[in-house]
This record gives sequence, structure tokens and C-alpha cells, in this order.
Amino acid sequence: MEVSTQYQQAPATAPPNRMATMPIGRLLLSMALPLALSMLMQALYNVVDSIFVARISENALTAVSLASPISLLMVAFGVGTAAGINSLISRRLGAKRLDEANAAAANGLFVMLLTGGAFLLFGVFGAGPFIRAYTTDSEIAGLGTTYLRICTMFSVGIFMAFGCERIMQAQGKPVYSMLMQLVGAVTNLILDPILIFGLFGLPALGVSGAAIATVIGQWVSMAFAFIIIAGKKNDLRITLRGFRPSGRIIRDIYAVGAPSIVMQGIGTVLAVFMNAILISLTSTAVAVFGAYFKVQSFLLMPMLGMMNASMSIEAYNYGARNRRRLMRAWRMTLYTGMIMMLVGAAGIWLLSDQILALFQATVAMQEIGLAALRIMSSCLPFAAVSISISTVFQAVGRGVYSMIHSLLRQIVVLLPAAWLLAHYTGQVNAVWFSFPIAEVAALIISVTLMARVYRRHIRPLDYAADTPITGLSV
Repeated sequence: MEVSTQYQQAPATAPPNRMATMPIGRLLLSMALPLALSMLMQALYNVVDSIFVARISENALTAVSLASPISLLMVAFGVGTAAGINSLISRRLGAKRLDEANAAAANGLFVMLLTGGAFLLFGVFGAGPFIRAYTTDSEIAGLGTTYLRICTMFSVGIFMAFGCERIMQAQGKPVYSMLMQLVGAVTNLILDPILIFGLFGLPALGVSGAAIATVIGQWVSMAFAFIIIAGKKNDLRITLRGFRPSGRIIRDIYAVGAPSIVMQGIGTVLAVFMNAILISLTSTAVAVFGAYFKVQSFLLMPMLGMMNASMSIEAYNYGARNRRRLMRAWRMTLYTGMIMMLVGAAGIWLLSDQILALFQATVAMQEIGLAALRIMSSCLPFAAVSISISTVFQAVGRGVYSMIHSLLRQIVVLLPAAWLLAHYTGQVNAVWFSFPIAEVAALIISVTLMARVYRRHIRPLDYAADTPITGLSV
């Protein structure tokens, strides 16, 4: 990929960007579908990895599970930093400052490279101590260390792929993001059984094979991404010739990216402490909690894909100072997300027995699970509202508000409420009410912050009154 710091403004004769001209409904649909599919594929090959590893032995699956917090941490850094890159590029493109958008993309890939280097060092020096902190079983410790060391030492592939995906998304080209995910997922799915079990005359590598297949899939995705970005049909021209990192641009990236990293990492903290609270009452509740969140993730993924697409549209039009299109994109995302989550919650209520049966639920798990699934799923419509507001915060460069929202939803309110309900009632079914309590509290704060952001940052924008708003018309 050719690389220069000789950036330029967009030529006056350049065709208009579809982020500024395409009807919002059609634009959101065209961008959200590929993103939702790419997120589902990402989840798919993470699950398939575990399925194949489980066929080796229970110890192998345990070893890979012990490495999962670091895997989640890598995803948190990758997705969070990529969100900051996406937001900054989208705002600069919307403002027609092509040179600054190019610089944002180049600096974004630079920090992704540094992040990969940091995890490489962890793989060399920290993988063994991390795994051994959990177990004294020499077989599990050895397998876990090997798996984690391979995944972290060669993690630059996943970070660069994340960065390239969001660079394409910021230009309103999410299909390329989906293709980048697809080639990596397919590569991993093909190589997993071959390398783990030694097919076609190759040696059986076991857990090492699973890690190698994952890394190769990430590097293939990265290579494919570089080919796409180097193409001539992009708004951005990212080059290395004469590149100098910019502290100001990197700070702008992490103004949104750092809160996103925190938000992505919060789930791990939630799971650790919630499991500790639940297991003090009954270990069955931990199984129920895990089953629910597997179901919830598949409901949330399509909505989160839409939210990510909407964030790019909102950020672009914020940069373009087009309040009408920004607010129309947000309202459409809000209404659609609420409908999706209402349907999802209703489905869980009606199919709770069948969902628990998928997880081979015992009688005790059925008794606890019915109440748990129905109480926790009642939060989903509230979550749709809060998350849609959070995308606006990221779009206008106020990522710290998104972080406040996530901390309230998953840590600050939820965990103390869960502990108090467990401690003073001693009933596991009471603990599930901590989720609606946290969602309502987070929603109140989010709406308050949204009013402040609108007053200070969105209302002063140009309204573009030549096209009046008529409800959901697009």
C-alpha cells in the first residue's frame, strides 16, 4: 500500500459522499446489514473454536477458557480503538477535511500496531504467570500458556484488521468490513480441524493448532484489508512515506476510543463478580446466567451492528454540521432498536422453556431459569434506548459519556444492587431484579446527558431546513 503524508482536500468536482446524500433509511439498512453479519461471523468462529477444542479433552477446553479474559481484553482494545478511529475519520470527512481524515487513518493504524506490540510482550513474559495464577494442574497450565502465547504474540493481525474495517466503515462502505471478517472466519473454520486433528497428512497440533488457525485467520483478514485499502476507489489515501505520528490526532482517537475500551472490558468484570454473587447462593444460577447471556448476545448483535452503522452516519453529519440528518439517523436507530428488543424480549418470554432445553437444563435449572430469563429480558427495550443514546455521544466525540453510561449499567448500580438483594433476601430470583434496576438508572442518566449534549453540541448545527422532517420519512 503506497503511503505519503502529502494529503489534500477533496477536489471540488468529487462526487458527493452517500453519507451526506442517500436517504437515511436506505443508508442505515445498507450499512447495518453487513456489520450485523460480520459480528455474527465473529461470534461464530469463536464458538466453533471451543467446539473443536472440547473434542480434544476437557483439560484442553479448560485451558482455552482460562485464556479467554485476555482474548476479551484484546477485543476490547481493538474494538475500542477502532471506534475512536471511526468517529474521528467520519467527522473529518463530514467536514470535507480530507487531509485530516487521511492523517487520522494513518495514525489509527499506527496505534493498532503499537497495541499489537504490547500484547506481543505480554505473550512473551506474562502468558505463563497469568495461566498459572488460575491452576496448579501442569497439563492445563501448559496447554493454556501455549494457546495464549501464540494468540498474543501474533495479535497484530487482529488489531490491524479491526483498524482497517473501521476505516472502510467510516467511508460508508461496510460491505468491505463484512468481507474482511468473512475471509478471516472462513480461513479459521477450514484450518481448525486440519491443524487440531492433523488432517491431510499434517501433524495433529491440538490446542496449538487451534491458536495457529485463529492467528492465520486474523492475518489473512489483515492482508485482505490492506489490499482493499490500497485500492483506488477509496476516499482516503493512507501511506507510510514520510509518516510522523501526531500526538494531537492520537489523543483525539482515544478521546472516543479509551471510553470504548473501558466499555468493552466491563463485561468481563461484570461476569467475574456476578458469578461470585450467584455461586454463593447456588451454582445452578451461574449456569443460568451464562445461558441467558449467550441468548442475549445473539439478540443484541444485529442491533449493535445497526448502532455502529448509525454512529458513522451521525459522526459524518455532525462533521458536516447537518443537524437534520444526524437526528434523523438517531431517531430511526432508536425506534428500530426498541422494536427489535421488544420482539426479542417477547420471544424469550414465550420460549423460555425451549431456550433452557437447548442448554440441557436440569429441573433445578429450569426452576431458576424461567424467572431469570423473563426478568432479565424485560430490560432489553430500555437497553435499546440507552445504547442508541450512547452512539450519539461517540459520534460527537463525547465518548466519556458512553463510558459513564456503561459503567452505570453494568458495574456501579448493577453489582451493588445484586449483592444487596442476595445478601438481604437470600433468594436467587431476587438477584435478577438488579438488571432492570440498573437499566432504569442508566436510562435516566443517559437521557439527562443526551439533553446536555443536544443543547451544547447538536442544536447549534445547521438544520438544513430545505428538507423538513416528517416523522420517520426518509
